[in-house]
Amino acid sequence: MIVNLITFSSFLHDRDSIKTSHEAILTRLEKYFTLNFVDSSEVAKLTPDDFCILFVATGGVERLLIQYFEALPKPVIMLADGMQNSLAAALEMSAWMRVRGLKSEILHGELSEIVKRIFVLYNNFKAQRKLYGARIGVIGVPSNWLIASNVDYLLAKRRWGIDYIEVPIEHLCDYYRQISDDEIGEICARLALHALACHDASPEDMLKAMRVYKALQRIVLEEQFNALTLNCFKLLELIGCTGCLALSKLNDDGIVAGCEGDLQSVFTMLAIKILSGQETFMGNPSMINTRSNEIILSHCTIGLKQTEQFMLCSHFESGKSIGIRGILPVGDVTIAKCGGECLDQYYLATGTLTENTDYRNMCRTQIRVHLNSPVSYFLRNPLGNHHVLLQGNYETLLNDFFQVNACLRIE
Repeated sequence: MIVNLITFSSFLHDRDSIKTSHEAILTRLEKYFTLNFVDSSEVAKLTPDDFCILFVATGGVERLLIQYFEALPKPVIMLADGMQNSLAAALEMSAWMRVRGLKSEILHGELSEIVKRIFVLYNNFKAQRKLYGARIGVIGVPSNWLIASNVDYLLAKRRWGIDYIEVPIEHLCDYYRQISDDEIGEICARLALHALACHDASPEDMLKAMRVYKALQRIVLEEQFNALTLNCFKLLELIGCTGCLALSKLNDDGIVAGCEGDLQSVFTMLAIKILSGQETFMGNPSMINTRSNEIILSHCTIGLKQTEQFMLCSHFESGKSIGIRGILPVGDVTIAKCGGECLDQYYLATGTLTENTDYRNMCRTQIRVHLNSPVSYFLRNPLGNHHVLLQGNYETLLNDFFQVNACLRIE
């Protein structure tokens, strides 16, 4: 792991004296990382894929920060051990950035904590680089009831480097009609074999759902999408088939796929997948109990790999096509949502999945979660409808990532 130390030092100090002054911290850091010293005047030579920390080596360098600020990687992470008035300079620089609404952080104190923090920052940096340039397909416009889940494409690109690419849903329908039964027969048979049961899902429903899956696969390949969201109700209107099973299969393939054209939730799912390597479940908060501090999340699709068992049912709202009732393992979970038109806010909570419920008047996959933080957030200050659940406790990992990217935590 290479750490580029962009070195800010006064003209009164040469490189050898700087290394001598900070020998204690540099020698110990070199046990964990390969250090590459880069003079502040050469910062423009670094690439966006170079992981960098601003090494404040002496005092009197505050004006150098202003001089080279535009070329520095953001947010600015500063390392200052206190020798040669370095901490004093770092504090002044941090205050200059703060009053301008800019994010910065100073690494100082116990070396073991500094090392841990550098590893966290490095993982966040790698996730940011993977997000940068990511292509999210929007198949059909977002569902018209998602009035609080819009994303400003330009602002999202400026903040995260992602691109939302719209694809007419008619394009998907054209590909759907070109797929023969022979192309999907084996997949259908294998899926039916592994299902615990099939309720109200006919062989014809299965064939239609797999045609949608194959058509979406083709679009993903052609457009090089990293993720997609589908206006599944519009699809149901056009061809009489939901996207539930197709989206489930795509998630199992490693392609992040969300429902209803929800732009915020699909970004959340993609960010979590890059950070944790885990697949997620996008659900509706369908029941909230403030007394027991529990919530039930439900939806008609989930990646089959996230389940212990699954049943193929009809889609809840329409009673048509195929929905999935997944049975998830009990245990620790994390619920998250990145929201706002430029994706600059987030909700994050941990809890315990205690039960897979079976209410008749809810979407097919239903899970009861006891939260570790007040469930009243959903009633008083929610970031919209859909929220995203992943199995395991990832609060620290996700919180560090969103905080480094200057997002506001909503509670």
